[in-house]
Amino acid sequence: MLRDLTLLQFRSHRRAQFAFDGRPVAIWGPNGAGKTSVLEAVSLLSPGRGLRRAGAEELIRRQEAVGWKIRAEIGGQAVETMALPGASREVTIDGKAAPQLALGRLMRVLWLVPSMDRLWIEAAEGRRRFLDRMTLSFDPSHAEAVLAYEKAMRERNRLLKDMVTDAGWYGALETRMAEAAGRITAARADALARIAAAQAGAATAFPAATLALVNEGPADLAAALSAGRRRDMAAGRTLEGPHRADLEAIYAEKAIPAAQCSTGEQKALLISLLLANARAVAGAPCVLLLDEVAAHLDAGRRAALYDEVCALSAQVMMTGTGAELFDGLGARGQGWQVTEAGGTSQVEEVR
Repeated sequence: MLRDLTLLQFRSHRRAQFAFDGRPVAIWGPNGAGKTSVLEAVSLLSPGRGLRRAGAEELIRRQEAVGWKIRAEIGGQAVETMALPGASREVTIDGKAAPQLALGRLMRVLWLVPSMDRLWIEAAEGRRRFLDRMTLSFDPSHAEAVLAYEKAMRERNRLLKDMVTDAGWYGALETRMAEAAGRITAARADALARIAAAQAGAATAFPAATLALVNEGPADLAAALSAGRRRDMAAGRTLEGPHRADLEAIYAEKAIPAAQCSTGEQKALLISLLLANARAVAGAPCVLLLDEVAAHLDAGRRAALYDEVCALSAQVMMTGTGAELFDGLGARGQGWQVTEAGGTSQVEEVR
């Protein structure tokens, strides 16, 4: 469980401290006050660039520009992640340097932010990231397989752009890509099966989605890459493999693609998938971040959401513009108010 969180020189926060007791957390305040930055800090306690996909330099509080740091206690372990100006992000666990990938083994972090509202109708890249975040919640080693695949693919793409024709150079890289691709495909398929099971067994007010992975690439990727070198060289990049995969969703009850659903239905499907993911991860420390989620729900769905997050074994953190949005949560949750003045955010627990 995430117990304590401290933000130092992070975004608009000079210093912010939180103590969590396991209940759902409601964070409210006006637009631009720094609510999402709190969720972003929590998202950086996992591998990757966080929920806004910002570079380390973008996270620095501009007034002092001395770098930023996030401290947290996760399952009794002291975790820090930080970056100085001009430097890449660093991670320590109990005072010892650690790779970002190690964070995935301490805590699973899932999120839903407003920019994801168009997930089903935009490019496949966002859906792959969504799928891989779900997959990472079940298999922390998934990030290692993705990194291995992408590194080998970048090297292969460099050879293609340079018009290198030596088969020996390609063969080694394609073997590495195929090995990593097998792990990626298996982990993604397992994640979708777990999500399906979690949806099937749930009593929920949110609609179920039938998920399918498409365009994952041929079963024998190494052979396909070898046969496709001339075509890939003409394109200047690798045209087959799990980096081209897409995630399709069907609104199960209505049997229509998510891309053809109304905006409200698409949002409800995303919430449903995140809740199912959190239920399926039961047994591992998990935090679910829901940014500005309450404002997009009617009173009935909002009340249902609060009932469901209170029943989860995962920690849940939600943001909204006003305390009234969380009236249905009541004493079942913790409340924090965020205000901003002169470019500096302040946080205060509201009991």
